[in-house]
Order: sequence, then C-alpha cells, then structure tokens
Amino acid sequence: MRKFILRWLISALSIYLTAKLLGYVHVSDFSTTLVAAAILGIINTLIKPIIVMFTIPINFMTLGLFTFIINGFMLYLASALVEGFVIYGLLGAIVASIVLSIVNMILSSLFDIK
Repeated sequence: MRKFILRWLISALSIYLTAKLLGYVHVSDFSTTLVAAAILGIINTLIKPIIVMFTIPINFMTLGLFTFIINGFMLYLASALVEGFVIYGLLGAIVASIVLSIVNMILSSLFDIK
C-alpha cells in the first residue's frame, strides 16, 4: 500500500512539474494534480489496453510511434475529466505525455520506485 501511494504522489508531482515546464499544460493547484494522477492511472489501466489492442496494425506500421499519440490522447482524456487540469490541443497532449514520462522516470529513479 505504501508503494502504491508513493507511485501516486510521484505521478502527481510529475504532472505538476510538467505543467510548470510546458505552456501546453495548466493545473490550478496541487490537489488537482492528485486527482488528475488518479484519473490518469484509472484511464491507463482500463481504457488504454483496449485502444492499444485495436491499434496494433497502426502501431506495427509506425514501428511503435503511434503509442505517443495514444499516450497523448489518454492525457487529453484525463484533462477533459478533471476540472482545473487543462491541456491545450492534442499536439500539446502528445508533447506533455513525452515530458511527463521522462519526469516520471527521473522521479521514480530518484525515489527508487520500481
């Protein structure tokens, strides 16, 4: 349970830092990032595998690069569901998802979360 909460906090901090780094993303406060991290986790658990399964041919043809678009869409969907978490445009969501992944990876390695 402790590891789950720590991963959730790291995800929220990653969203917050991504919002500070990019102009594409806006969060109203840190409590909004906590909700956004929870919603994004639920979306990535429930919806993303289904979309990835249906887009296997496109992913295969683009050598996996279509995954960036899927990740951006998942982030954009989370921003549509959470009030106070705004992403400007699908391109902004794709760029934000890449930066978010990098920041999340760095923070996870700093806190030694696997």
